[in-house]
Amino acid sequence: MSTPQPPTQQAAPAWQAAPGSPYPTYTSPIPVVRTHLGHALASEWTKIRSVRSTMWTLGVFVLLVVGIGLAAGALVAANSSEAGLGDENPLALGFFGLLLGVMCIITLGVMTTASEYGTGMIRTTMTACPSRGRVMAAKAIVFFTVAFVVTLVATTFVAVAQVGMVTDARDPSSGEWLKGTLGVSLYVALLGLLSLIIGSIIRHSAGAITVMIGVVLAPLVIALFMFSESLRELQEALFEYSIPNQLSAFYSNSLTETGPSGWDPLWIALGVTAVAFVGAYALLEQRDV
Repeated sequence: MSTPQPPTQQAAPAWQAAPGSPYPTYTSPIPVVRTHLGHALASEWTKIRSVRSTMWTLGVFVLLVVGIGLAAGALVAANSSEAGLGDENPLALGFFGLLLGVMCIITLGVMTTASEYGTGMIRTTMTACPSRGRVMAAKAIVFFTVAFVVTLVATTFVAVAQVGMVTDARDPSSGEWLKGTLGVSLYVALLGLLSLIIGSIIRHSAGAITVMIGVVLAPLVIALFMFSESLRELQEALFEYSIPNQLSAFYSNSLTETGPSGWDPLWIALGVTAVAFVGAYALLEQRDV
């Protein structure tokens, strides 16, 4: 009868004394790799694609942009014999769905940062990557890329469908196609990035979303109720620089005859977002997690 053999044991870790030191040190078999921005990007990409809120908000965004855009195109096509678009840009029919869809991008941008402060996950994030600037940059890059790609696909699909449905409308020029797809997608992604930055500053999801909704809608609503002649200049400025008016400028269908036009809204959004990013980074370096 054979004697049972004792279970094999794994080799003990290699302990060795450091040169010139009487105390042993442990040599880890796991290679030590210097972390870089790529690791932070991979981490943020895993976060944003693994939470359900991302799929819900982007799903509702696509539903609003595509659904309302196609409905507007079908309605105009059905009544084209009575009142066609004439010389107007047919791509402007996508404005209505995109204006509502912006709220979804704003919500997702805020939640990308503020939700981590609400759950306490930000402590784990900062422990894994002590470089706060790297974390913030990774969040901004990943979110901007996702928001831009989704918006570009949705707006391009709607634009092609609307031009096909409204047969009596003129063909948009190459510049109008570029602004109505690429330009407006960059603008919406920048609005979402600004929301992400506001979420990092306020650190509260509901508060940051409220602030961003106010930024988008408040100037236009306030201007609508300015009846005094002494406030005429302020009213015009609020109309011109309101988010809905800047968004409509990409479709060559501005609410006012003056103010930002062409690609101007994109540069304005880029400047405001850059200033906010610098301020948020300064606060992030000074605050406790």
